[in-house]
Amino acid sequence: MTIPEIVAHRGASRERPENTLAAFERAVALGADAIELDVHRTSDGVIVVHHDPELNGAGPITRLTSSQVTDFKVKGERIPTLAEVFAAIAGRARIYVELKGHDTVPSTIAIIRGSRSNSAVQPDAAAVHCFDHRLVGQAEQLDASVPRGVLEASYPIEPTSAARPVHARDLWRHRDFVDAALVRAAHAEGRRVVAWTVNDAAMMRRFAEWGVDAICTDDVALARATLRP
Repeated sequence: MTIPEIVAHRGASRERPENTLAAFERAVALGADAIELDVHRTSDGVIVVHHDPELNGAGPITRLTSSQVTDFKVKGERIPTLAEVFAAIAGRARIYVELKGHDTVPSTIAIIRGSRSNSAVQPDAAAVHCFDHRLVGQAEQLDASVPRGVLEASYPIEPTSAARPVHARDLWRHRDFVDAALVRAAHAEGRRVVAWTVNDAAMMRRFAEWGVDAICTDDVALARATLRP
């Protein structure tokens, strides 16, 4: 049985508003090894952390300025920029960035590269992943040293086929499409399997027995109690 990395899905989203600094800080306090978040680019070129492409009542993020977005409150918590999250969390937990849109890649890669100037931040302390595998390829072209992942909610005939063209390290696979054969296939190629979103203790234990490398969860406390009692 392996001990998978515990990744807080949008931060400690069961306890704090998702994708906010409060959620990320709470995840670290609960013992998460990593946080996962989503990014969009504002009209003035700032990368902000939010899941949906639009803000309720305010419109698409791509048409809003960074000040308009960061002034917006999510259950009382402001929407942070990606740079703010890195300033607060980098070096304390790994940061997995889900890219949302073609225009997010260059600035996100620049922020990750900039974080490496901090001696406390390891080279693999941040990574990117996406459902649009073309964006993963774009990230590779900009900086191949930044680890990459491909998101999937299916089970291809060749289970690692999507990872190969973009040299992805991580296979982000929906929990319903994870099995021992997938883990073996990924490990045979030197890749990692990240299962999402896993909030059931029995499933966490089964994935650990199969050798899943990381578990993305809404319930960090449950994952800690289950995987590291």
